[in-house]
Amino acid sequence: MTDKAATGPLAGVKIIDMSSVVLGPFATLIMADLGAEVIKIEPEGRGDIMRYAGASPTGDLGPIYTNLNRNKSSVALDAKSENGKAALSTLLKDADVFFHNVRMAGMSRLGFDYDAVKALNPDIVYIHCAGFGEGGPYSSLQAYDDLIQGASGFASLNAMRSGGDPEYAPSLVADKTAGLFAVYATLAALFYRERSGKGQFVQVPMLESFTFFNMVENLYGETFLPGNGKMAYTRSINTNRKPYKTKDGYIGLVPYSDDQWAEFFQMGGRPGVFEDPRFADYKSRTENVGELYAIIGQVAAQKTTDEWLRLLAEANIPAMRYNTMADVLADPHLNAVGFFESAEHPEAGGYRRMKHPVHFSETPPNVRLDPPRHGADTETVLASLGL
Repeated sequence: MTDKAATGPLAGVKIIDMSSVVLGPFATLIMADLGAEVIKIEPEGRGDIMRYAGASPTGDLGPIYTNLNRNKSSVALDAKSENGKAALSTLLKDADVFFHNVRMAGMSRLGFDYDAVKALNPDIVYIHCAGFGEGGPYSSLQAYDDLIQGASGFASLNAMRSGGDPEYAPSLVADKTAGLFAVYATLAALFYRERSGKGQFVQVPMLESFTFFNMVENLYGETFLPGNGKMAYTRSINTNRKPYKTKDGYIGLVPYSDDQWAEFFQMGGRPGVFEDPRFADYKSRTENVGELYAIIGQVAAQKTTDEWLRLLAEANIPAMRYNTMADVLADPHLNAVGFFESAEHPEAGGYRRMKHPVHFSETPPNVRLDPPRHGADTETVLASLGL
């Protein structure tokens, strides 16, 4: 713990966070970085299961948990016991937000559904991160990232691109996307309360949120009725949309305007390509993007990565060096802006953390608390309440 004061725009906002794993903790991490006081309620015993995903120096500070839970206090409670219920009730009485991803039937059994919490604190913003929205046949089911990637159509994009089996993205992309929806939902409800004085119940359903995210571009040919059956943005699912092989590595490059395309093919020794009517304008390029990407691949292989980066920069054509996961740690831009920081945890020792990526000129986010050991703040927090 440190004595740093919160400098972010949410300083003074108190969040009681009963979420676990990834979706909820990702959302409350962002709000904690932005200055909110986040008190993480964990069950007694082992606490949040994500504490144990991956090796850790302490046994209960796994790498994913560590990345998701800085700037938070950890209070271990048995919310099924009378003492635990009394402590949680007392915490909620002066909170601004109650945030959780427990199924609502379970919260009702515990006695902490919206009506019960509203009776304790009429102005509370109550955020429920659900798997599925109320009113549908899935509303009582459990939800996890893999299930949502599959149910939303997202996993089918890989099959549409490769012609093979559907695949999950190698990232917890549904969890993290729904977490971002939960952040904006919380901020919007707080903004409404600031104007009206009224709290409210907000449900953030994971399937609906991630399907919304997925279908913005991929509804495509089914946008206008009666629809033509051609779903997924043609550029996104093309097999040749990938980093291009150069003489000595890979490169990402995206000529976009007509002039950029013409200049790219000129410098690549293929000036006639852009005169082909299949590629001469944006509409035609979209319809024939597979053939276009294949030609880019042939052209890219003619020069080294450094040669391309120099030529493309001179021509103002968007391009980036391809990084492996390990390369990202040494990326010159990320290092120049101090994105990765070294920190010292009082019990776990040295660790790498990421600086909050969004800049605020008047209210900069800051890191005030290291990721907490399980229940590390239980005595301090409860004593402050007279318990």
